[in-house]
Amino acid sequence: MARMTMIEAIRSAMDVMLERDPRTVIFGEDVGYFGGVFRCTAGLQDKYGIERVFDTPINESAIVGMAIGMAAHGMRPCVEIQFADYMFPAYDQITQEAARIRHRSNEDFTCPITIRMPTGGGIFGGQTHSQSPEALFTHVAGLKVVQPSTPYDAKGLLIAAMEEPDPVIFLEPKRLYNGPFDGHHEAKASGWAGHPAGEVPEGHYTIPLGKAEIRRAGSALTILAYGTMVYVAEAAARETGIDAEIIDLRSLLPLDRDTIVASVAKTGRCVVIHEATRTSGFGAELIAEVQEACFYHLEAPIARVTGWDAPYPHAQEWDYFPGPARVARALIETMEA
Repeated sequence: MARMTMIEAIRSAMDVMLERDPRTVIFGEDVGYFGGVFRCTAGLQDKYGIERVFDTPINESAIVGMAIGMAAHGMRPCVEIQFADYMFPAYDQITQEAARIRHRSNEDFTCPITIRMPTGGGIFGGQTHSQSPEALFTHVAGLKVVQPSTPYDAKGLLIAAMEEPDPVIFLEPKRLYNGPFDGHHEAKASGWAGHPAGEVPEGHYTIPLGKAEIRRAGSALTILAYGTMVYVAEAAARETGIDAEIIDLRSLLPLDRDTIVASVAKTGRCVVIHEATRTSGFGAELIAEVQEACFYHLEAPIARVTGWDAPYPHAQEWDYFPGPARVARALIETMEA
């Protein structure tokens, strides 16, 4: 298999679908000639032409609105919102139109669109380039929400998303684009070349939406994480010596409840981690799910480590980012409770 970064794996997924399905089109701000601000679409316009891969005005509402119209007429658009922070002008189109077309038309129409969004911090993007808005989408019936943590998963999940008959929000942790990141910002960066998940098949394959992955088996405690936080969880477990089982959710909606319940029932303890703000974050939903299904198995209160209820700061990025030290404290406190 080829070695790919997450950027290359995402590009490979779109390449596969453009070649495989003539209904597939790719568009967004700077995705054509320039190849995207993170270069995820580099070379695709040259290969498939400006009618299949093209640039749009700086208008997120128009990007998503056009994708919905195309989908209603049988096409399968995959569009890019340049940063997840920019999705708010398109939120009405996503939640009030795309998510509801199947229901409001009594299944006469579906909306097979994929909306890609780089998400999260760790790159000194400041408050308008670092947000994690996943909970704003998981609350909406009719959407599916995905966030991979490896190049292998990114390609398989993106192809699966592009083959879905309904809208999928595909969140790409930009701190993982070029390599895994465990939260130790002072350490030398590592790339995907030496990581097992950097091996990615060049052709078509899919990973089913709604299926989590156990990244690290353990018996003392369950950690629920996704995106960049998977690697922070691994670092915290390694540094504390706690035999934690780490579940990479991968798909937030639909959620793999069976894998979560089986793990917590086994370990009796649970810590939830995400980078988004704490209040009404997706972690609250995870805690509710675990509490409802595993109450009689729990030996300690469920803990969560998240971003703070504040705009994402620039100068104090690493005080905001839920790093391994904060996660380690939660693991130790949960074990001692």
